[in-house]
Amino acid sequence: MMQAQAFYARQPSFLQSLSQTLKLLARNKVGFAGFLGVLFFVFFALVLPIFVPIDNQTRMDKIYAPASWDHLLGTDFQGRDVFSQLVHGGREVLVIAFVTGAITTFLAVVFGSLSAVLGGWVDSFIMSLADLWLAIPQFPVLAVLASLVKLNNVILLALLLSLLSWPTLTRAIRSQVLSLRQRDYVEAARSLGLSTRHIIFNEIMPNMMSYIAISLIFAMTAAVYAQAGLAFLGLISFSDNNSWGVTIQLAWTKGAIFFRDSFLYIMAPVLAIALFQLSLVSFTRSLEEVFNPRLRTGV
Repeated sequence: MMQAQAFYARQPSFLQSLSQTLKLLARNKVGFAGFLGVLFFVFFALVLPIFVPIDNQTRMDKIYAPASWDHLLGTDFQGRDVFSQLVHGGREVLVIAFVTGAITTFLAVVFGSLSAVLGGWVDSFIMSLADLWLAIPQFPVLAVLASLVKLNNVILLALLLSLLSWPTLTRAIRSQVLSLRQRDYVEAARSLGLSTRHIIFNEIMPNMMSYIAISLIFAMTAAVYAQAGLAFLGLISFSDNNSWGVTIQLAWTKGAIFFRDSFLYIMAPVLAIALFQLSLVSFTRSLEEVFNPRLRTGV
């Protein structure tokens, strides 16, 4: 009974916090539009496939059929519905983007913060490792790995993208922490003998949340481009073979560009990737409003 009362007692504060966050997001119209765009693509790629079955039936009499009520975006080189493929092809794109962004940001925050706060040999070692990693050409390495290892697992591909992407963000996080570590509240925490973990995650990180969130978004956009490029080159494929990058690659290799009614088949996944990227980048314009404590006072 007491647990239920405590649960209901917390509801107003949660709803109030949610309402405040939405108001802060809505302050920047472009950023709020990007936020709505991200929500749309999450619904489109993760929820809509439940209601729209995938069309894998070959129809030789409907190859590259134009858009109609039966096929909103026309059909592909096998007469399959393009819209259903687009709906089912976004899940891998979004999952890889979110997982890669999360892992990359986590590694960069941990290594960059430790490098700046501890200094000395730790700083030298991490920065030397980051410099060595930055000298490795990422996309060619991914292409070579894809030719040696079958990258048909979403998590494996996200992990590889993260391991190749962390150094740039690590150096940026280090620079931010080096600036913040000179602040009075950090010096006070250090003089009180508080642990490095407390100083990093309780004193420094809260003042960097907007920067970290924006870095997360840009790590996601880089992951989307990387996986689309690998898929276009035919170096990766997933179990259902419907990701947006694979659809673009199939449209190119099957000669869809030479058919007049295949325009939507070619452009649908391209526009989906472009609009998803645009939504992410636009969303960053509202993140400062959400994470900057000084901007919250007016709400």
